[in-house]
Amino acid sequence: MARLTITNGRVIDPGSGFDEQTDLVLVDGKVASLGKVSRPEVASDSRVLDASGCIVCPGLIDVHVHFREPGQEEKETIATGAAAAVAGGFTSVCCMPNTQPALDDDSRIEFVTRQAQRAGLANVYPIGAITKGREGKELAEIALMAASGAVGFSDDGIGVASAGVMAKALSYIAMTGKVLMQHCEDPELGGGSMNAGALATRLGLAGWPRVAEELMIQRDIMLNRAQGSKTRYHVQHLSSGGSVELIRRARADKAGKATITAEASPHHLLLTEESCAGYDPNYKMNPPLRAQHDIDELIEGIKDGTITVLATDHAPHTLEDKQVEFTAAAYGILGLECALPLYIKALIDSDAISWPKLIEMMTVNGADLCGLTGKGRLGVGDDADVTVIDPKQAWTICADQFASRSRNCPFHGWNVTGRAVATVVGGEVKLALDNGRVKGGDDDTVINSAQALLQTAAV
Repeated sequence: MARLTITNGRVIDPGSGFDEQTDLVLVDGKVASLGKVSRPEVASDSRVLDASGCIVCPGLIDVHVHFREPGQEEKETIATGAAAAVAGGFTSVCCMPNTQPALDDDSRIEFVTRQAQRAGLANVYPIGAITKGREGKELAEIALMAASGAVGFSDDGIGVASAGVMAKALSYIAMTGKVLMQHCEDPELGGGSMNAGALATRLGLAGWPRVAEELMIQRDIMLNRAQGSKTRYHVQHLSSGGSVELIRRARADKAGKATITAEASPHHLLLTEESCAGYDPNYKMNPPLRAQHDIDELIEGIKDGTITVLATDHAPHTLEDKQVEFTAAAYGILGLECALPLYIKALIDSDAISWPKLIEMMTVNGADLCGLTGKGRLGVGDDADVTVIDPKQAWTICADQFASRSRNCPFHGWNVTGRAVATVVGGEVKLALDNGRVKGGDDDTVINSAQALLQTAAV
């Protein structure tokens, strides 16, 4: 009987409202008890992790990552992506379907699941494409993908432009009970290099206006309401303050609150369009970085519950994709391995929200959104996925030490505070940055760095 006892930590379980210093016992991949243990057992099949001074919470969940496999393994694989997740404290992630070929049928959904199981690191759940080839013309095999393990549907990277196709998608996805996750971008208005405005004009770069995002959000909310608000509709990576207000209004009634949700990403909470002034392609995002007032409105939306989920939009790219002129560079940045301290900087250090609220947005809300049974909670019988966070650990983000296969990170060199010091998946310690905390068992199974995770991922 494999047992792991995590002692002396501040255990926060937002799903139950639990928040106190105590012990957590994990047995055979499940939560066995939550409460003080008089004498933790140390034996060949038992281990003790001392979490003094740390926060112990359900394993962090990211509902929006890009692992690039199949087709672009030079950027990331499911194994290296899972390693990056574990290094950042994430035990479960949902990977987007904009692979080559797209995840638009049941066999490709099953492929992701098999590759994740083979890696044996984080839980990786596939998101199926809404339309075949993500072309926005014909619905993909929604029912077959749902039956094969897809936990949601998105054409992420491209918004579904046709109102007719979106209406059908809302109807079909409602029958599966899964969530529709929309990349909100009107194709006739979006696609620029940066936020539209005076700075873009001065830099000679094509602008991407906020209304490109806002129009699609408003259209989809209206389409969903016209069908009786039967589909759970989730807006990905909000960037515009105007979008926050649209979501707020949509969630004002009971039906809207039950079906309309939205997420925010670290870069949209910390960086503005001013970062693009140096033409550094690591600041080229999709959607683009906006203005400070957009950040302020996003944070206000987090504070009042309009935005319910935090998601990284982890988007790895090769040096060849990024080390080109700004207009030709690929959109997106890495997120998994530095997201936690960035959320702390944007939301905890600014006193915008509390630790329990932050953990709620990084665990149980994402689990509920994607129907991840047994995840995001620490109730007896729930899966033994746990993250231990040292909220006071100061460190410097170094992309060169990431487990990810790529290095495109604008936060490289930032001094930050707060870090996941242990990541436990299914009761197994996958990452322990301070090996001295873990006693008992076979210490060879404890991974101590992102570089070791790379070796475990067999890359």
